[in-house]
Amino acid sequence: MSILEKWSKAIDDRDLEAMDELLHDDYEFMLHSAGKVLSKQDVIDWVASDDIVTSNNRILYENDEIGVNHAVVTFKSDGNVQGVLAFLKFKDGKIWRQETGASNLPK
Repeated sequence: MSILEKWSKAIDDRDLEAMDELLHDDYEFMLHSAGKVLSKQDVIDWVASDDIVTSNNRILYENDEIGVNHAVVTFKSDGNVQGVLAFLKFKDGKIWRQETGASNLPK
């Protein structure tokens, strides 16, 4: 199973242990929409909060250095739905950097 397949499964299953193993200790998520950088623990806590539900997850490209995927993400807290394109960099076989671009979709 690829890194992105494992990542998607960990999010869907709310498998925090798997997420901890998949994310590099120096992980950073550039959250452009909020102008923030999230840490490994920030992202694990966000997934643990059960706020996000992903569907139609597709791996567009992946090799040993980078991954690109697209998913539809629904946020339970406000009902917003977004198409999210993610670009991830890998280091030491783990997700090291992540940034996304999102488009709002009808609720």
